[in-house]
Amino acid sequence: MIEFDVPLIPVLQLILGVGLPVLVGLVTTRATSSGAKAVLLAALSVATSLLTELVGALQAGTIYNLGLALVLGLGTFIVAVATHYGLLRPTGISDKAADVVHTTGGKHRL
Repeated sequence: MIEFDVPLIPVLQLILGVGLPVLVGLVTTRATSSGAKAVLLAALSVATSLLTELVGALQAGTIYNLGLALVLGLGTFIVAVATHYGLLRPTGISDKAADVVHTTGGKHRL
């Protein structure tokens, strides 16, 4: 017997992994070092995976699996980096996201 079941949580995690590089581009400036952007992307990847695993455990009524959350965080980070270098950067979307936020007098405005 074969069952095809796609849980919502991993699908959301994949979508977040694709969108996180754009979010990092929106909250940083061009002057921000690539190392700082990478650390921010890694932190957001781990934070989203920890939260999505928590939501999944609460919805299913199961024990929170920290190991699975950390592995999902690594996978999300890999997807986000691959999306940035493979799709967003060559098409110029990363540059456009960085241009959305203009710094004026030390204040960010959209």
